Amino acid sequence: MALSKLTMKPFQNLSKSIKANNPFSIFTKNLCGFPLDSRNITNDLISIFTKQPFSPNNPELESLAPLLNTKVVETVLNGLKNWKIALHFFTWASNQGPYKHNVYAYNAMASILSRARQKAPLRALSMDVVNSRCLMSPGALGFLIRCLGNAGLVVEANLLFDQVQKMGLCVPNSYSYTCLLEVLSKSICIDLLEMRLKEMHDHGWGFDKYTLTPVLQVYCNMAEFDKALDVFNEIHDRGWVDEYVFSILVLAFSKWGKVDKACELIETMEEKNVRLNKKTFCSLIYGFVKESRVDKALHLFDKMKKSGFTPDISLYDVIIGGLCVNKDVKKALCLYSEMKGFKIQPDVKIVTKLISSFSKEEELTCFFEEMHEDMDPKASTLLYNSVLNSLVDNGSVHKAYHLLQAITIGNCIGDGEIGKLFRGKAMVPPNSTTFSIVINGLIKTGDLDLAVGLFRDMARIGCKPDLLLYNNLIDGLCTSNRLQESCGLLQEMEESGIEPTSFTNNCIFGCLCRRHDISGALHLLKKMRIHGHVPWIKHSTSLVKELCKHGKEVEACKFLVDMAEEGFQPDIVAYSACLDGLIKIQEVDQALKLFQDICAQGYCPDVIAYNILIKGLCKTQRIAEAQNLLHEMEEKGLVPSAVTYNTLIDGLCKTDHLEEAMLFLSMMIEKEREPNVITYSTLINGLCNAGRPDDALVLWNEMGRKGCTPSSIAYMAFIHGLSNCGRPNEALVYLREMEEREMKPDTYVYVGLLSAFLVDSNQPLAFEILQEMVDKGKFPDLHDKNHISVRNAILKFSEDARTSSSIKNLLAKGSIPSASLSVTGITDGVEPAI
Repeated sequence: MALSKLTMKPFQNLSKSIKANNPFSIFTKNLCGFPLDSRNITNDLISIFTKQPFSPNNPELESLAPLLNTKVVETVLNGLKNWKIALHFFTWASNQGPYKHNVYAYNAMASILSRARQKAPLRALSMDVVNSRCLMSPGALGFLIRCLGNAGLVVEANLLFDQVQKMGLCVPNSYSYTCLLEVLSKSICIDLLEMRLKEMHDHGWGFDKYTLTPVLQVYCNMAEFDKALDVFNEIHDRGWVDEYVFSILVLAFSKWGKVDKACELIETMEEKNVRLNKKTFCSLIYGFVKESRVDKALHLFDKMKKSGFTPDISLYDVIIGGLCVNKDVKKALCLYSEMKGFKIQPDVKIVTKLISSFSKEEELTCFFEEMHEDMDPKASTLLYNSVLNSLVDNGSVHKAYHLLQAITIGNCIGDGEIGKLFRGKAMVPPNSTTFSIVINGLIKTGDLDLAVGLFRDMARIGCKPDLLLYNNLIDGLCTSNRLQESCGLLQEMEESGIEPTSFTNNCIFGCLCRRHDISGALHLLKKMRIHGHVPWIKHSTSLVKELCKHGKEVEACKFLVDMAEEGFQPDIVAYSACLDGLIKIQEVDQALKLFQDICAQGYCPDVIAYNILIKGLCKTQRIAEAQNLLHEMEEKGLVPSAVTYNTLIDGLCKTDHLEEAMLFLSMMIEKEREPNVITYSTLINGLCNAGRPDDALVLWNEMGRKGCTPSSIAYMAFIHGLSNCGRPNEALVYLREMEEREMKPDTYVYVGLLSAFLVDSNQPLAFEILQEMVDKGKFPDLHDKNHISVRNAILKFSEDARTSSSIKNLLAKGSIPSASLSVTGITDGVEPAI
């Protein structure tokens, strides 16, 4: 809404601020002269409701109930400190007829709930005000609206405003509208705010600074800067601009990254002798640094100090951090020195940021020289820990290692600046944290020998490692397969009185599993059981998979049995790995027996376990048993996956049960198990193998309509299937479509198409396919099963007058390997390419 179209009339009765000093001053009467009896009633009620335990059947309450009036209720509410007690009293008073709350009692309760941020009871209170048909003045309505707004109940405030008007409970005035606009400014409802502003204008209420300020606020919140500037100019032209109005706009510019505009506005403020307060200075500086405008932040920082405000440590932290990011170390150090001048002690965060920005050891040395002068040993240790941490975080782990050596033994490797720094100076007393920082860094970079060496140095100077350091070092050694050292550390750990955790033992258990050390793993499991530690599933599962991978399926099964005997029931994932191993060596019956044993132990195998068995049964053409397992799954409440159905469909296709396979496709759709590209590819391949290319084409088109994009495997299976069915022309269409999608067919696809064209007596297209094979490097070598088919094709081409010369040219160029074709006699008289 264009504000210039509205008549601007300043309020006649509005105070200079819509926020009264005393929030109850416009609703409560002066209590001087409050009758003594009423004061006694008030005190008695406060005493009864605050006394614990509270009894609703207190005889005194019954005697006080008839004496209630709105002044007493309001005074009691203002005297109660706890919102729950206040609400309890308010509810009790509501039920004491003939007493009835007036708007001042409601507002007193609303103020308490608003300050306590109790949205639910405040929302209920606003509804009760309307339902009780409580009359109210425009000022009382404004106060209640602001209570709702302060609690974030913007929608409720707007609804209340409409309801009291419709029900004739209040006729809002300019103050009421101003309070509503203030509440709406906290939301993103620009349209609603503009509607209320127009409504206010239509009622003949004029606008002043307190009306337009919330409008400015909401436009700024939503980055509607053109509208915001219109409002600001309106305020400015009427001479209503003050520090608060300027701050709204300048902070909005900063928030939305318009740093230059914010700076221009600050200059305008200075010209009009309007000062920013400390909070605004700080917010702007934070915003400027966030936008990487550290130069502007520094300029504003200087203005802030000239205005008499002393920066705090958090402000120095953000500016120094910004300078360090920009590698402006010189200015950052100046600010650091300035902090000391203000007697502000830099914290570890600031020191770390400075250290991380030093690119040269000389800079680090100068900084230490300044830091070291007035520091006690404890502070020095904290400083150097910060330095080490920074070096490790920045990837300079070896530099941190040498620095720690210098701190520990007063000798630094090399003659660098860090070494010079410590010569002739008292050594810094390192603590456990000092060593942990560097050791953990060395572990992460794989420098385990240095880490172990530091660990030993640590013990020699009397620093005791903690549980975390032991665990990290044991984990690092186990990851590097240094089992003996890990076990030695575990023993040291126990001897020093530190109890190993589940993490400690699982690190070693994992190492034993990776080494396929079954006896060692079982021995550790006994120890873990005593301590109540549970082995991690991933380690036992990994061991089973590795054993099965190396043909040790029997050992894998025995390990799971032994593990169960130790009191640790293996997870179904580990059992599934064992089932998969047995299936791969075609021990399907043994896998079925293990599966039955698992079920007998009370396990409920998951879908993956069932899928493994179904796959094994299908591979051995035991389709009926596989289908029985599917029914068993469903009876147990398991939902078969797409993999389950795809496996069965594949098995049915390979055993010439195509109609049943198609029924499974329908079943998938019916049960909302969306068929995927594997489902369709399997069926299409099966249909082609059964000599049903037309049905395969129908299914291929259906796959496209379902939004299932064919993969390269699907294309190759379809093209090869069409070729085998004597449909090379259609196959060629799909080959070109495949190539357009930048998919590369395998050699067998070209060979199948080549053979199909020859069978179809289409020599030109057959030769075109051969030429394409040669050009794309898809010519099969001697050991490829497709080699004989291609050799026979070349023989036919050489005998055909249309293609014989082309074949000789390809042989001469070496495009076709002549050695592999010499037995055919084609190469006679052809000079091979050199």
